[in-house]
Amino acid sequence: MDDFDLENWPPRPIENTQLQGHDEAERTLLDSYNSGRLHHAWLITGPKGIGKATLAHRFARFVLANGKKDSGPSLFGDALPAVDPTSLQVEADSLVYRRIVAGGHADMLVIERRINEKTGKLKTVIDVDSVREVGSFLRLTPAEGGWRVVVIDSADEMNPNSANAVLKVLEEPPKNALLILVSHNPGRLLPTIRSRCRTLKLRPLSSDLLTGLVRTYAPDVSHEDAERLAVLSDGSIGHALGLVEEGGLELYAELLALLHTLPRLDVQALHALADKVARAGADDAFRTVTSLLRWWLERMVLTAAGKTPATSGAADDEALFMAGLASQASLDRWFLVWEKINHLVARVDGLNLDKKQIVLDAFLGIESTVQAAR
Repeated sequence: MDDFDLENWPPRPIENTQLQGHDEAERTLLDSYNSGRLHHAWLITGPKGIGKATLAHRFARFVLANGKKDSGPSLFGDALPAVDPTSLQVEADSLVYRRIVAGGHADMLVIERRINEKTGKLKTVIDVDSVREVGSFLRLTPAEGGWRVVVIDSADEMNPNSANAVLKVLEEPPKNALLILVSHNPGRLLPTIRSRCRTLKLRPLSSDLLTGLVRTYAPDVSHEDAERLAVLSDGSIGHALGLVEEGGLELYAELLALLHTLPRLDVQALHALADKVARAGADDAFRTVTSLLRWWLERMVLTAAGKTPATSGAADDEALFMAGLASQASLDRWFLVWEKINHLVARVDGLNLDKKQIVLDAFLGIESTVQAAR
């Protein structure tokens, strides 16, 4: 972790040799490998930013470095097995690691969204052209006598044609072929894809672990603020460090201050916040504020349902404030405003909607929910 660079966050999962908080998942993969009956396809699921892709690449490196247990030296001269069979760790100075990161390992294929040559921007989906080579790649004899490995990150981004192409591979898996799919929302995948994979669900990181990781990766953040980030990020180190980078705690404080003006919002403060996050070049700030607002509304829904959700601790009376607001409208109304705002935010990029208007509509929707109950 000493070489972590917050300015270059997030690190590429294919390069990341550090993973914490998922010992049980690692043990499951290791036990399956050591049993000699490794399943040909794995679906690694869980919230964004908790290490799913890092684990996928970690396991891929292990399999390629370990090769077959009866294998001799590889074509590149590094004897196999090259790693400790009691751990998935493959060090960054290993030849296997270096060739994978450089894209030069003949038995490794990574499928991600590609750059659109016409626009120069990342495509919104993994199209069928990107996955067309998976079947033929996996059916080739492993160049180094072990496995052929494909990582798809993330499977949620496959369009219907690419998903069907992957399904064909899953239906007739080649020998010594390993397919690892990363998914933030497995419910969106074809049921037939899910049924042919062994699912490995990663859980959010514990608050204590995440607090420590934030302090390690961003040492300028105080312990108290790290604890708040751990709550706001729902156990995702990726999300927590994204909040650090974007000034998420300050934006959340502004958001809370505005909400505290309910039942009639401070219109001037609302427009100031909307202008701040909707201006050109503030895309990250917009995503941060809308994400934090949705997070807050989720807690409002839980509070209205009689639950006691964790709050950020940004204000001593935050839980009491939420309880007071929750009592002013029914659970159904709070759920409806949460659903509406999620729908609005999800449509922003696809329909090129006015971001300022989205922010205004979101807060005004909350205001109308509170006022309607009076």
